[in-house]
Amino acid sequence: MHMELPIHVSNDARLNLAIPNILILITIRDYSILKEMYGQDFINLLEKELKATLADTAHKNNDSQHIQFFAINRGESAFLVQQRSAPADIAYEYKLQAQLDLKRTMLRQTGMGIELGMGYAKVESGPNNMNNIHFHHALIEARRKTRTQLNMKELSIAGHFNSILSQGLVNAHYQPIMDFKTGSILGWESLARGPKESSFRHPIFLFETAEQLGRLFALEKLCREVAIKNIGTLQKGQKLFLNIHPKTMADPHFTPGKTLELMQEAGLSPKNIVFEITERHSVQEFDLFYRTLDHYRSQGFQIAVDDAGAGYAGLTMIAELQPEYIKLDKLLIDDVHKDPVKRALVETTVTFADKIGSQIIAEGIETKAQAICLKNIGVHYGQGYFIAKPATPKPDLTNECISLQSVGDIANQSITCSLPIGKIAQPPHAVVSKTLVSMAQDFFNENSKLSSIVVVENAMPKGLVMEYHLNRQLSSQYGIALYHKRSIDTVMDSSPLIVDIGIPVEQAARQAMKREPLKAYDDLIITRKGKLYGIVTVQNILSTLAKIQVEMAKGTNPLTGLPGNVALEQEVENRIAQNRKFSIIYGDLDHFKVYNDTYGFKNGDRVIKLAADILTWATKKHAPQDANLCHIGGDDFVLITNHESIDRICTSVTRCFGRLVKNCYCAEDQDRGWIKAKGRDGKERDFSLVSISLGVIEINGYCSLVEIGERAAHIKKFAKSIPGNSVAVDRRLPLGQK
Repeated sequence: MHMELPIHVSNDARLNLAIPNILILITIRDYSILKEMYGQDFINLLEKELKATLADTAHKNNDSQHIQFFAINRGESAFLVQQRSAPADIAYEYKLQAQLDLKRTMLRQTGMGIELGMGYAKVESGPNNMNNIHFHHALIEARRKTRTQLNMKELSIAGHFNSILSQGLVNAHYQPIMDFKTGSILGWESLARGPKESSFRHPIFLFETAEQLGRLFALEKLCREVAIKNIGTLQKGQKLFLNIHPKTMADPHFTPGKTLELMQEAGLSPKNIVFEITERHSVQEFDLFYRTLDHYRSQGFQIAVDDAGAGYAGLTMIAELQPEYIKLDKLLIDDVHKDPVKRALVETTVTFADKIGSQIIAEGIETKAQAICLKNIGVHYGQGYFIAKPATPKPDLTNECISLQSVGDIANQSITCSLPIGKIAQPPHAVVSKTLVSMAQDFFNENSKLSSIVVVENAMPKGLVMEYHLNRQLSSQYGIALYHKRSIDTVMDSSPLIVDIGIPVEQAARQAMKREPLKAYDDLIITRKGKLYGIVTVQNILSTLAKIQVEMAKGTNPLTGLPGNVALEQEVENRIAQNRKFSIIYGDLDHFKVYNDTYGFKNGDRVIKLAADILTWATKKHAPQDANLCHIGGDDFVLITNHESIDRICTSVTRCFGRLVKNCYCAEDQDRGWIKAKGRDGKERDFSLVSISLGVIEINGYCSLVEIGERAAHIKKFAKSIPGNSVAVDRRLPLGQK
């Protein structure tokens, strides 16, 4: 017996009774079996998603102001819409879209797809509610149709589809596939699009309808021809990826004769073509399929397996085909930068592909974070909206992805003016070890901007809980029962990466990238004198290193705006090549680290900026116009000038710095003239105020940069051995003088 439940209306808008109404019924087939095998929670989720996708389709079809949902039996969704076309066509469209949207949940939970039932009936005008006799008659008719085989040829949508084929109304859009190693384009995948302002605009409707009507071969043939004709010029080695159903390739009537003719006209050869096997269902005619595949491969065509990790496109199929390319299903790519299990699976697949001579293409990349993660793992190629959206004519890569670099790429490069990690630290959320796991879960649910919790004891970090690790533990079969009421130390990582506030960002990045794959993107814990100071995400590290690279590419230091190492080397080499005599002043701050640790990074930057300003002022006042002041990182400065201006510059700098640096201290330290702090050896003692030491060398002829560096280091060391603001001039023969 059918149970009648209360009516639920999606919005306040009522149907226009002057227009005929259609009752559509979408049912979950095998409802009882699914409930018995996977439980009531899974069924509830499925029904919730079914209702959501039907409402979303109504919105897309402009039915949202004229739709009315009714709650009836479990596993059934009934709703009224106004008739805008043939009733069967409307119902078929809703059913097809719902099957597509529910496929992800079904595959994740059961490993299978889903087939929905579809029924429909006209409802006579009148008050549309479940107590109305017309509604009940329509519901009985719709239920009857769900139990009968759908005859696609009776739908007007079939005639529309046949018209599309006969008139060739299919367009090809192209989406580039990026080579992560070189930053170039491997090729483009051709994606079919039907006529605009039509349901067939979406490829899912095109191909599902073609299969139902037995016209899949004809549709794919048209798509291939359009794709080849409009692809344009391909550079040497570039590919055109053509989707092809296994049934098509195994069809005895499938021959690439026409395709080869079109390829020749377009200036392409089989080496430019990759057949992308797209079907998730099993291949029935194995022998014929593989023999056909071998035949085309012998001609130079290549093969890609699509949707690896979903349905039948698993390891068995890959092992049999040994394809040139393996395309990872986008379900595996979603949140890969947040999910350590997905990262481990991708990393394992990359290793597997390398061993069998295949290459991995990650599909569905929508964000920079995903792309960086995949590149860092070692994935060979990427495809998705972040790389470029499908378009015609074929598009280039987006500007953002052209210069894409992983954390490891940037961290392993030579960056000499990086900031201390503490400069980019964020306030942490800290809890004691007795905090319940349930409280941690509540915190993450309520605070979407934080993804980690630091477990502390006496203000010292003892462990780290990342949200995605916690979710993975709790989502296991008995996760909630095992952990929910236990203390947080039972689920924390007891050996997280902990770094001191003062280490450079690039050094922290290198340590982060050396972690095991499951922890590669966990937050870093920052400490100051052993106590918790903050946390830093891997994404923040990457952004910081990228900004530093931009500044270095400009040849300037990001703090002072002065030229850096590159400009310094070029200037020195130019002067030597021109046989010019010149002097170099090497400036370095004394006791700066102690000041930085005591007063913090913000005040440390203030002292460095003060030194830069004084050196700039003295250079403009006393040095010739061609003098060149450079900031080569940290608290080190180099000034290239003539020998005659040395005394005036050094005297001005030491006097001015000694007077003004006192303003960077508190009144007590100013009066005292020293501060008490821990040195590099960890022992506490008295330290003088920050001072500047200037070492001077002279160059009178040809010498190497190595020789200059060695002598500058010696004189700098001697200058720093003199207490207070000091100047040391090298009295040896000038470098290069014979």
